[in-house]
Amino acid sequence: MSKKPLILGIETSCDETAASIITENEQGNPIILSNIVSSQTEVHKKFGGVVPELAARSHIEKIDSIVQKAIDESGKKIEEIDAVASTAGPGLVVCLSVGLSFGKAFSSLINKPFIAVNHLEGHALSPKLNSKLNYPYLVLLISGGHSQFLNVQALGKYKRLGTTIDDALGEAFDKTAKLLGIEFPGGPMIEILAKKGNPNKYNLPKPILNKGGCNLSFAGLKTAILKITKNIKTDQEKFDLAASFQKTIEEILYKKTRIAFTEFEKQNNLKNKIFVIAGGVASNKSIRSMLINLCKQENYESIFPPIQLCSDNAAMIAMVGLEKFKLKQFDKLDYPAKPRWPLDENAVFLKGAGVQL
Repeated sequence: MSKKPLILGIETSCDETAASIITENEQGNPIILSNIVSSQTEVHKKFGGVVPELAARSHIEKIDSIVQKAIDESGKKIEEIDAVASTAGPGLVVCLSVGLSFGKAFSSLINKPFIAVNHLEGHALSPKLNSKLNYPYLVLLISGGHSQFLNVQALGKYKRLGTTIDDALGEAFDKTAKLLGIEFPGGPMIEILAKKGNPNKYNLPKPILNKGGCNLSFAGLKTAILKITKNIKTDQEKFDLAASFQKTIEEILYKKTRIAFTEFEKQNNLKNKIFVIAGGVASNKSIRSMLINLCKQENYESIFPPIQLCSDNAAMIAMVGLEKFKLKQFDKLDYPAKPRWPLDENAVFLKGAGVQL
């Protein structure tokens, strides 16, 4: 029996320091041997958001012990590792540089190949960690920094169908939570508070709902929330606003996903219609339920990563590394950090977004 590849993955694109060791079974399916994630919530809580310099400092302090813990928990030895995969972008450049530099140094030390991984590619392929997933498929990537629909045609071959022209969905959740007086990161709390409220209490805007294809916009919604919170006096009004916000997001995603389905079907000759939802906001159970029901209506198979693998982690980075290792797609040790790195290199730059996603 031939030795299966053993890949070390490292992720430091924002405020999680993460390392993972994965391999594969005889059928070629990934097996997670360890997946260590150290969150920096306490570091950034008092600032109400991620402070890049503090995040980078925390990565520097933890990266060595996190990688060591991932190796220890995997039950493998350093010399058994076949390649090192590190997130190279997109993300905060001071944070990316920590994991990228560590990964390069580690691969040089053990004299094994180095693989630079696109963080978005990790999310887009993350359901492969627990599902047999065939190309092509449509992915909705919704996280704190990114919101986009992608036609995933093969490893390294992506066509963007739509993106946010301003805020990412996770950012809209966190900023709404902050306006409601919820500590950072407050996004996940919105769903909890929404269960106590009346979703029809506030009529909130749905920016570009009927134009812009499957592009998304959340800035106008955030502005409306800001105005309403200035007059909120009771907890029940908070709950009602959280519920109204959650309902509005679901209505936006419902409409835009249907448009994305149509566009996806135009671009592919499909035997099976597969819809993947990934990224931190994919752990929102209410959004999950709505999208699962939509998929049933439209005859799509809905696939999610496990909830613990929705937010940033190194298993998804190692898994992309594994796919690239098998194709001998290695990178040089001078590979730069890329704070902006679109999966679709031909995607149109949206000025309103400020970045190309």
